[in-house]
Amino acid sequence: MNRTGYTRGGIYTGIGIAAAFLLAIMPRVKKRDKISMFKGCNFAHRGLFQNEGEAPENSLPAFKKAVEEGFAIELDVQLTSDKVPVVIHDFDLKRACGADVKVKDLTIDELRSCYRLFESEEKVPTLAEVLELVDGRVPLLVEIKSMNLDMTVCRRTCELLDAYKGEWCVESFNPAVLFWFRWKRPHVIRGQLSDDFVKEGMEKHKWLMKMHTNLVTNFATKPDFIAYNYKYANSLGFKLNRILYGVPAFAWTVKNEKQQKRAKKYFDTMIFDSFVPKHRRH
Repeated sequence: MNRTGYTRGGIYTGIGIAAAFLLAIMPRVKKRDKISMFKGCNFAHRGLFQNEGEAPENSLPAFKKAVEEGFAIELDVQLTSDKVPVVIHDFDLKRACGADVKVKDLTIDELRSCYRLFESEEKVPTLAEVLELVDGRVPLLVEIKSMNLDMTVCRRTCELLDAYKGEWCVESFNPAVLFWFRWKRPHVIRGQLSDDFVKEGMEKHKWLMKMHTNLVTNFATKPDFIAYNYKYANSLGFKLNRILYGVPAFAWTVKNEKQQKRAKKYFDTMIFDSFVPKHRRH
């Protein structure tokens, strides 16, 4: 084979790789009308919280303050050992309660009776309690916390959310969660959470982290939106999703007005904490 043949073969290979990549990162591109209710919302990250006060993150007082101020709410859901959906971010209680124990190893009674959030009097709330408090008054962005392929958390969470009358959507870092919602609850708005994991120090399984950074599981999960670390809006997969597919984008986590101004250039919706933006729901 002459040099021209090798060159032509290389070009075809490059085109094939590029086409496969573009197909791999493609989100859901149809039926986006339902997501319009969430675009432009400002989501209070774990409620309007102050961890040093009486309204710590993911607590009922923090959610009550967000509702009173008219902000949409982002919250985190995982399961206790007896499969009760509770609202807390970390998989263990080291940061929130000063205890070296995992949420999944505690029953709901153990979690509620023995631990308090950030030295306050607040207990870890159940998802049912949060839904009763919010009562449809503001939209909810529910992050499903999962690090494996056990999707019990999705099923148990949906047992509550299916009956909820307010506006809600889900997001997760775990593509398996989005895949579950694609097949079990296709009508639910779902978002892929992502980050530049290598730049954030996650060196283990580096190639896998790079694939996740560039959203290559979208072909299987078909997210309706991408929730991305606002600092890395120039990441290739995220940029192509915005430019080629026009996917709605949620910025996390914006902590001041300067960051808010930067995020507005690349994102439709903001997840915020540490300050109170002027713009609320609409």
